[in-house]
Amino acid sequence: MKFILGKKITMSQVFNEKGAVVPVTVLEAGPVVVTQVKDASSKDGYNAVQVGFGSRKEKNLSKAQKGHFKTLGSFMHVKEFTSSKAHELKVGDTIDAGTFTKGDTVEVSAISKGKGFQGVVKRHGFAGGPRSHGQKHSEREPGSISGGNRNGGRVPKNMRMAGRMGSDRITIKNVIIVDSDPTQNRILVRGAIPGRRGTLVELRSM
Repeated sequence: MKFILGKKITMSQVFNEKGAVVPVTVLEAGPVVVTQVKDASSKDGYNAVQVGFGSRKEKNLSKAQKGHFKTLGSFMHVKEFTSSKAHELKVGDTIDAGTFTKGDTVEVSAISKGKGFQGVVKRHGFAGGPRSHGQKHSEREPGSISGGNRNGGRVPKNMRMAGRMGSDRITIKNVIIVDSDPTQNRILVRGAIPGRRGTLVELRSM
């Protein structure tokens, strides 16, 4: 399985071979450094590869992190990818954007934008109340929350109500790689992906 960590830069558009416009998201992908290889036959109990991405000041690392990274670097992000071919990599190996090529299909995971406390119209797509016939200040109210339900006056579980929205881990499958440039550590993926500019993005082959 191929994988890499990246950072969302911006959205743009490119022209394909037929001259049609293709919307893309530009990612700064890698290089990532292998910081640990886990083996199912050892005390780890499973096969996985741990990689580090980005940089931070060494003074901001804990003693445990300094001992774990050793001379590999001071990484901002550390993620683990489960892989049956983990034994093919070793600590210190580098993975760059050239791992993926044009036309590859990948799975993208990132944290979506946080939107704070939102009402039911924005959060769940409710229509709100009527705008006429004697209604007052009820345009965006949620309506009944089933207080008289068989729960005995209690609000049922999973009732869609106002609350905190966004900041969820979102995974999108069947995302196509439009272009890859390992010299500039750039990967262009088709369409939009979750998160704001600067969001950490995980790419893995399907």
